[in-house]
Amino acid sequence: MAAEVAAKLKRENLIDLVLCFSPSREIAESIKNTFSSRLGCIFNGGIGSVGGSYTYQHMLFMKDDFWKAVNQHRVFIVFDEIHHCAGKSHEDANVWGLEILTKMQQQAAYTLALTGTPWRSDTAPIVLANYSNSDGLIECDYTYGLRQSIKDNVCRSPKIVLIDNDQLTVNKLNNESVTFRSIEELMSVELVPYQAIISNHDAMRYVLKLGCQKLQKIRVENSMAGGLVVAASVEHATELLEILRSEFNQTAVIVTYRHDEPLSEIAAFRTSDIEWIVSVGMISEGTDIPRLQVCCHLSAVKTELYFRQVLGRILRMSKEINQEAWLYTFAEKNLNQFAERIETDIPDANAIKRVSYEFDNNLPAESDLVIESPIRPAADEMHNYDDLLTLDCLEWSRVSNSGNANIKNTSTLSDKLPLNNLYLSTSFRERLIDSFYFN
Repeated sequence: MAAEVAAKLKRENLIDLVLCFSPSREIAESIKNTFSSRLGCIFNGGIGSVGGSYTYQHMLFMKDDFWKAVNQHRVFIVFDEIHHCAGKSHEDANVWGLEILTKMQQQAAYTLALTGTPWRSDTAPIVLANYSNSDGLIECDYTYGLRQSIKDNVCRSPKIVLIDNDQLTVNKLNNESVTFRSIEELMSVELVPYQAIISNHDAMRYVLKLGCQKLQKIRVENSMAGGLVVAASVEHATELLEILRSEFNQTAVIVTYRHDEPLSEIAAFRTSDIEWIVSVGMISEGTDIPRLQVCCHLSAVKTELYFRQVLGRILRMSKEINQEAWLYTFAEKNLNQFAERIETDIPDANAIKRVSYEFDNNLPAESDLVIESPIRPAADEMHNYDDLLTLDCLEWSRVSNSGNANIKNTSTLSDKLPLNNLYLSTSFRERLIDSFYFN
């Protein structure tokens, strides 16, 4: 759609150049290819090009000559996944939002800001966005929601399976044990972290079994159909990969920031017939792999924004016969709520807060692989950086790859028990949420 708008503006001689910004190198590359094809010209930012596609991180390193050129020409600027850029003013903007406010908002002839999730988990305002004064809800110029896109055969209709267990037993340090009738009940007493659920071997195996069974049924009609496993850490992903390969005899690859050439691996998977790809933060928003139709969501991140971004990876329509889309996850309280209101394009729960925001604008430069803006993160959002999550009975830590102590947050979990103190029975049960119906 953005490329169509650019083509029309160019055809009507209303613009000279087109610039696109997005949160990761993979998305930027996809945008470059789409705009180059639609505009019928080079789109690499070089001589003779009509424009270029860049990451938000790249904005911070563009020289003055680049911004002078923006001021001297009629430029159409497209911002993809704009929710990564926060701020209504210089005082509350993060580093990416500040670049837009100071160097592009008033200079561009036209701007188009896009996102599939028009809110931030920290409830900060999104740059360039307008909000209602009374309740803090975003006011979008145009909304094309999931219900309409399913009706138009643009997106698949998702089926979400929430997995629970009737007998969850926790062994306390005094050798006593206590049993819970559901995951939500267990999480409410805070004896063990959610990580204990998603890293339990029996639980992992059960989710993967359901995913493998569903994928095999789909592949009877769509031999190229694939599945995505979203893991919580590199170690977690490695264990999940081993279960897929050794216990279910599946073909599978892994992509994390620790592995060589993850973008090349994703590109190869896009056109291969490999059954599964296991990822830690590498395949979320904007990643276009239409053959993905099954997802096992085993991330430790429990925010609505991330839940919807993960779900979106299996919703892109293809030309194949079977267009089912299945997501499997656990019946944790927040995930239950997110699944139940998937029909609501912009849930009221994500209104901005009328408070001041503290952003850390002095963080070290991030890799283009990072898919979140450099702000002071919320404690439960472990996908913001390319970091290693360490979670045990004492603490969890967020540590940047650079080792810079400025972005290490530690929260004590001393009141929680070790992860291996949780035992699950075979009494698993599933709840299906299938929200979209049309006459």
